[in-house]
Amino acid sequence: MKRILLAFAAFALLCGSASALDRDHTLKVYNWADYIDENLIGEFEKWYEEQTGEPVKIVYQLFDINEIMLSKIELGHEDFDVVCPSDYIIERMLRADLLLPIDRDFGDTPDYLGNISPYIIHKFNQIDGSGKNANDYSVGYMWGTVGFLYNTKHATRDEVSSWYCLQDPKWTGKLFMKDAFRDIYTSLHVALNRDRINAGELDTEKMCFDASDEDIKQVEDFLNTFKNNVSGWEADFGKERMTQEKAWLNVTWSGDAQWAMEEAEDVGVSLDFVVPAEGSITWFDGWVIPKYAKNIKAARYFINFLCKPENALRNMEEIGYVSCVGGPEILAAMSDPDSFEPEDASYFFGPEAAAANLNPVMYPSAEVIARCGMMHDNGDRTENLLAMWSRVKGDSASTFTYILIGLVILGLVAGVIAANLGRKKKKTHRRK
Repeated sequence: MKRILLAFAAFALLCGSASALDRDHTLKVYNWADYIDENLIGEFEKWYEEQTGEPVKIVYQLFDINEIMLSKIELGHEDFDVVCPSDYIIERMLRADLLLPIDRDFGDTPDYLGNISPYIIHKFNQIDGSGKNANDYSVGYMWGTVGFLYNTKHATRDEVSSWYCLQDPKWTGKLFMKDAFRDIYTSLHVALNRDRINAGELDTEKMCFDASDEDIKQVEDFLNTFKNNVSGWEADFGKERMTQEKAWLNVTWSGDAQWAMEEAEDVGVSLDFVVPAEGSITWFDGWVIPKYAKNIKAARYFINFLCKPENALRNMEEIGYVSCVGGPEILAAMSDPDSFEPEDASYFFGPEAAAANLNPVMYPSAEVIARCGMMHDNGDRTENLLAMWSRVKGDSASTFTYILIGLVILGLVAGVIAANLGRKKKKTHRRK
């Protein structure tokens, strides 16, 4: 009982401190861990005062699961000013009327939001906000694909260019799968129906909203054909196993793959990344202003600040993921004729990038992008997907149960852990 009373006393003290904040001059940012060049935080405070004549202090807080972040806003009415959810959560927040539109009137300050790639604008137009255009309520931050990170000593590119390669027993004990049911389900849903898509019977974008019993069974049956090859279902450690050659194949995000490839090169291990020929998905994270925000003006300026080309480049260098900012400055900085063959990246940068020398892990060719779908919120079918994922993994309790338990526990201690400003050296990201 004494411990409980102490916990509540600590929580009350923290809440009291939070209420004492000068919210007119405080910006509360809620972001993924290791997902920004943290030097930009202090630089924004100085820049904002230069632009507006008003001081601001950032309170920077971290989350590692989309649903935990969402529950704080949805259930706790937390007054975060700017948050960085993933695509399907933006969709859910729009439907629940949890977002404020982003006013692009910055006075004499340039509108850097105009630097967002037309491709990102196009993809955000596909977010189902129940009549609301996601581009009015969110600004793209980082994006990437899902594919295979592989050890070139143990596999050729041709060997790992199909999802069906996962069925090869050579991977037994050497295969890691990203423990991200939405990403894997949607990727496989596209891939397993490639013939029907090519025949015009199915539309990639429309089918990415589907999660019928038949669709789920199709993906589950395929997962079961190779699940005995899987050494682990990982949220973050797969890329390290790859750099240590303890694994040869990892189904993962392109950002993790890029990080692993750079780390592996330093220790003499050769890794590469490929998006399977049948198709996959692109995913996106973006900045939003939640309904209960208190400093909307500073939130708008913060988002605008991060869209400056020089800041987008610094963030990419720091975290390893790819910015949604396009434009000639980014194209020039990312081009490397000595390292990369020409590819068509005009979808992202415009006609001048029709034969650009870009890293294909970070900027896939137009041909690759054409066979990728986009992940969406599955609504009331989410529990069915979680149940399928749990069956494939062999969990004794459903993943949904774990998430619910975690939400309850974290909700009770949210106020205590919210001030966590710790930083790990390795780059991590969660898209569960």
